[in-house]
Amino acid sequence: MIENLLTGFALSLSASNLLYCFMGVTIGTVVGLLPGLGPVSSIALLLPLTYKMEVLPAVIMLAGIYYGVQYGGTITSVLVNIPGEASTVVTCLDGHQMAKKGRAGAALGIAAFGSFIAGTFGILMISLMAPLLAKVALAMGPPEYVALMLAGLCLVTFLSGKSMLKSLMMAALGLLLCTVGIDSVSGQTRFTFGVTPCWTALISPSWLWGSLVSAKS
Repeated sequence: MIENLLTGFALSLSASNLLYCFMGVTIGTVVGLLPGLGPVSSIALLLPLTYKMEVLPAVIMLAGIYYGVQYGGTITSVLVNIPGEASTVVTCLDGHQMAKKGRAGAALGIAAFGSFIAGTFGILMISLMAPLLAKVALAMGPPEYVALMLAGLCLVTFLSGKSMLKSLMMAALGLLLCTVGIDSVSGQTRFTFGVTPCWTALISPSWLWGSLVSAKS
């Protein structure tokens, strides 16, 4: 296992692959400034750039795009209090407050260093603990997934604002709206009442970000 990791680092740290990584991070950061375009959507849009590339440089470039988009969403969270994607929502709590006090540069710098340290540590831990995590993931069933969902809803209601009642009401409304559309497991339509546009669900990223921007303005 250690030999495979060393071989991977030796291939990834070549000059050409580092250049592809830099290009991916730069492109990802620019794309991450656009609210609503998360890492998955950005990789899907930029995937044609790698069609004529070799496998290793293409994967490295896509990984750079992924991390660049993650940080690009932090910039809008700090400067205008609009998260670029889901993982930067919490950054709005402290980052935008620092920006309003004239410390936007410090907030972005702290976010960059924090992302680098946490990302490096996370990659190392995943590389070393992947077999154990795979066993834990395979052992999870419906009760564990329900517990994770409830934990996520509790965090959303706790972090969303001062009024716990309003947060719970919005979480419940979101759950109700998400039940409309095609079930991702069975493929059956739910609560569409024969209306074809409802098959793709009532909640879309464009709708969500438009509502968020309207609320901010």
